[in-house]
Amino acid sequence: LEMNIMKLTGRVVAGAKQAAFFTQLDWVVEQCAEKLGFKPFPGTLNLEIIAEDLDLMHQLKHKKGVELQPADPQFCAATVLPVDIAGHSGAVVVPAEEVNIHKENIVEIMSGERLRSALNIEDGDLVTIMFQEPEAE
Repeated sequence: LEMNIMKLTGRVVAGAKQAAFFTQLDWVVEQCAEKLGFKPFPGTLNLEIIAEDLDLMHQLKHKKGVELQPADPQFCAATVLPVDIAGHSGAVVVPAEEVNIHKENIVEIMSGERLRSALNIEDGDLVTIMFQEPEAE
């Protein structure tokens, strides 16, 4: 089966500082460990996707990713897409439209480590994430 590797490049930006809460919820931690192979670091890396890659990013949001299902129905299920960032594994969080607090062109990446430290990056740096093209729904 031919896997298509896709790349998205974005600039590191400060996040909304709300991800730590989400990434540390019991069901998120457990399901990430089980389905993605890592327990999320408290927080996410936010990338503002460059203009040339925006079309690709929009396609991404309609792909079938890995579902993280809350036990409590007041939380919405999250879809995540496994990605590779310079050899580190992570997952792009694809928020349900109604809870997306970011601008259209921002993606949030969860990982088992603090990616800013692991990759030695800071606000303004360009980072490329790679992922296998998921099957369309």
